[in-house]
Amino acid sequence: MLTPVNFDSPALDSLLSEWVSALREFAVEAVVVLGPDPFGGRSDREVVAVHPPVQAVAAQALARSEDFGAPWSGSDAPLVAWQHIAKSDPVAPGNWRMLWLARGFQTVIRIEFPLPAGRAFECFLFSPRELHDRAEAASLAWSALNIWPVVRRTLVQARGVLSPRERDCLAHAFGGMTARESALVLECTDRTVNYHLANAMAKLKVDNKMAAIQRACWLGEL
Repeated sequence: MLTPVNFDSPALDSLLSEWVSALREFAVEAVVVLGPDPFGGRSDREVVAVHPPVQAVAAQALARSEDFGAPWSGSDAPLVAWQHIAKSDPVAPGNWRMLWLARGFQTVIRIEFPLPAGRAFECFLFSPRELHDRAEAASLAWSALNIWPVVRRTLVQARGVLSPRERDCLAHAFGGMTARESALVLECTDRTVNYHLANAMAKLKVDNKMAAIQRACWLGEL
């Protein structure tokens, strides 16, 4: 089980804390970021970040559930969802809704940030009160859209497994460049480019360039 990145990244945890504080007027008291498990199946998700950390168990239950998962992302469902937790699906033993309700939360706003091959990062904002105005939900979604580039960049810096050069070589390959073309841009040799690509494939536990590109995207590195 992945430890949420912000547990070991003061910069990311501070960013999430400031975000939650800025949303105090909407009574938002928790934020959870889920991401695809780069080494798992299409439906497998990880808790990438959760604030405050005390909500980690409830966040893990959400990640293990099928709610808002691959079938949702693969359908025509909206990228932004708004639910009153107690009024949604029937509560069953072990359901993530039970854990959030027990902690006093009533509403969840979910915003999706799509990735290649049907995966996505998902941001969940939890409030202890019901939202009765769609404008409030829209404002919360807008806040997530605005802060996401900074959150993602901080996530990658804390979670990334690739070196800057390995990331550059994969990015050029993602853009359709050959090793020779990448070498011209990076001012190095073809052999150096292939060396960095091989290292990236080893770190991402794949045996071909396209699979490495895909997993790097799921980690947010491309």
